[in-house]
Amino acid sequence: MKYPFLLLSFLLIFSCQKPTQNEEIIIEDEVFEETVPDGHTSQLALDYLGVYTGVLPCADCEGIETTITLKENEEYSRKMVYLGKTGGNTHESSGKFSWNEAGNTISLTGEDAPNQYFVGENVLFHLDQDGNRITGNLADNYRLNKQ
Repeated sequence: MKYPFLLLSFLLIFSCQKPTQNEEIIIEDEVFEETVPDGHTSQLALDYLGVYTGVLPCADCEGIETTITLKENEEYSRKMVYLGKTGGNTHESSGKFSWNEAGNTISLTGEDAPNQYFVGENVLFHLDQDGNRITGNLADNYRLNKQ
């Protein structure tokens, strides 16, 4: 009578275990840092068109309220409001944007640097002068969220 109970217990224990995987998947900031293995890129796999907003850090003001609209035909419009400044505190521009070779970063054509944004799922990350992600304590302040 003990053996059927032990056999049943043994089967239940081992049938509920998940198989182990040799590969660990890490997703940071809800985005992929590089092209995914099957060739999908932000440009091909994401619904990136739309309006992105946020307040970027500013050296001589309270912040830069930024709105970027990505449109069809690789066109954009950008509005920047320098908070805490009087007179001439709003700058608007528009034009074309282009993708990098990896298909994960856009550059706003005709804009002064830094003008690059890493494109993630419902988010744009403002990049530094060299096109790198900004790290450290202020990293979350360089994020524009899709509306």
